[in-house]
Amino acid sequence: MKWNAATPGFGPVNDSDGWAQSSTLKLKVFLPLYFKLRTPPLRRFLLPVVAVAAFLLLAYLPKMRAQTLSGLALTAAPLEDRRKALNALFEEYWQATMERSPEYASVLGDTRYNDRISDYSVKAENAWLAREEEFLMKLAAIDPTGFTDQEKISRDLLLRQFADDSEAAAFKEWEMPLNQMSGIHTTYPQLVAQLSFATSKDYDDWIARLHALPKAFEQVTTNLSIGMEAGRVPPRYLLEKALDQVKELANEKPEDSPLALPLKSFPASVKPAERERIKAEMLDAIGKEVLPAYKRFARFLEVSYIPAGRAEPGISALPDGAKYYAFSIRRTTTTDLTAAQIHQIGLDEVKRDEAQMLAIAQKLGFADLPSFRASLKTNPKVHPASPEALLAAYRGYLGPMQAQLPKYFGRLPKAPFEVDAVPEYLEKTSAPAYYEAGTPDGSRPGRLRIDTYNAASRNLYAVEAIAYHEGLPGHHLQISIAQELTGVPTFRKHQHYTAYIEGWGLYSERLGKDVGFYQDPYSDYGRLEADIWRAIRLVVDTGVHSQHWSRQQMVDYFHEHSNIDETSIQAEVDRYIAWPSQALAYKIGQLKILELRERAKSALGNNFDLRAFHDQVLDTGALPLDVLSERIDAWIVAQKSAVSR
Repeated sequence: MKWNAATPGFGPVNDSDGWAQSSTLKLKVFLPLYFKLRTPPLRRFLLPVVAVAAFLLLAYLPKMRAQTLSGLALTAAPLEDRRKALNALFEEYWQATMERSPEYASVLGDTRYNDRISDYSVKAENAWLAREEEFLMKLAAIDPTGFTDQEKISRDLLLRQFADDSEAAAFKEWEMPLNQMSGIHTTYPQLVAQLSFATSKDYDDWIARLHALPKAFEQVTTNLSIGMEAGRVPPRYLLEKALDQVKELANEKPEDSPLALPLKSFPASVKPAERERIKAEMLDAIGKEVLPAYKRFARFLEVSYIPAGRAEPGISALPDGAKYYAFSIRRTTTTDLTAAQIHQIGLDEVKRDEAQMLAIAQKLGFADLPSFRASLKTNPKVHPASPEALLAAYRGYLGPMQAQLPKYFGRLPKAPFEVDAVPEYLEKTSAPAYYEAGTPDGSRPGRLRIDTYNAASRNLYAVEAIAYHEGLPGHHLQISIAQELTGVPTFRKHQHYTAYIEGWGLYSERLGKDVGFYQDPYSDYGRLEADIWRAIRLVVDTGVHSQHWSRQQMVDYFHEHSNIDETSIQAEVDRYIAWPSQALAYKIGQLKILELRERAKSALGNNFDLRAFHDQVLDTGALPLDVLSERIDAWIVAQKSAVSR
């Protein structure tokens, strides 16, 4: 799955703004106490006590004290009054999120802020941190006694998010918002491809955004400069790759720029005279304002920023890098696993997958994995002849899987789904495939994006597993079901817990095997190749970020334990370096879901229902793995009780 680059990160803080540091300290000191208490009932009881007591004890701002005392009055309020206050707060938070992140709102189909872009300034980031603290105080002061399980989960998840955002603030992620995977230079070319242009206003809104882009580039440049002075910079060689992207976009003719995509076609509702006006204004904004901003940004990167880039690839090279990586692991995996533990899990999983891969190779007549892998590189049957052939292979696997879904899922999404190629300007650095979520109303389908660059170097034996992971029953099914949920606050429908989302994607690859797909032994080998890929991630991500591995060590480990194509290895290694811990989520999440499934099967025996288990996993949206485990345990108890009755 591809994360939405249009959504700014939460909660950064700059010491130059004074009070933000002290207020963040209060959150940072007390909230982690709550989340270290892993027993759910105890957590839910102690968080309001800890949070409210902390703020009152530390003599928070007078205004906030008044709000807190007002909130505390809700403790004695009737259940329905507290429920209304809870739901009102959820809605207030969501509306504030949409206003703060207008690009994200647009992607979700909320058009109210289509003429705006995010404020990337330090002032705006600190203002949001302060706003989250206000939300936390109000939320923590609402007594959850009598609430439904879903209401308690919603409250708990939002409190947890505020705690994570507060802890993240200390690491000033806003000082390093640029790499070859994401940044302001690709945010808006990616955004425009996800928007709908049905009226003249849609075009005018986009033009307004184009006018605002130069200021945004200035804000990001300022943030990068602050990070540079503090020694918080990405690896130099990744910045050079980002510079290539910036230059490519900067040197486009206005009419050829991806930012001019809306001009490729007009709906009938836009009259010819309007089309000419829109075309002239959009190209003028791109040519005279946006492209010069790209060129200035490129110059800043080339002259000032890239020379300051760090030499060591691992995040531990930063002054607080080890602490930041430990935090990132907790936030990404929603577990308390350490880097060393995850490294060992990766080594064990690589060994297990290799044993199964060897068995397939021997059945196909090969003595060992190296000889089998060597044959794959020269076998024309397992390589696409063209980009079109690669796309057709994905579509060929998804059709039969879609027809079988009702057997294994009681709830299926209504949202449409399609397969398409990665945009040309991203294909040289993109992952082999990723999912783009559609809009909740179905006006834009969910899309499986396939990187067709250098198609002949790609392999076909990996296609089936990727199709199930990124498409069905993977990301499209899970994310669409979440977006279509009823009876939960809106933020729950769009929450990103990477270990859950990517864990489900990798689980979906395995599920295909469990229910009878992968009839071709080459595809079954491809499934294991995909699985070992995620196991290797555990080893190399922790290797580079906690054990000071070099980039070449990462590449070598891939070559020693996989047959993944060179193009993908090079792009993936750079991705892990750019996004510390993100790649850990897949395997950790998959292993947890498999563990929960086996736990339920063991407990329920012949009464275990795979469809019911899947619905229980999916029908409440993305969850932290510990919360998912609690949910499945409660479901097992309920199923046992129902059987006994």
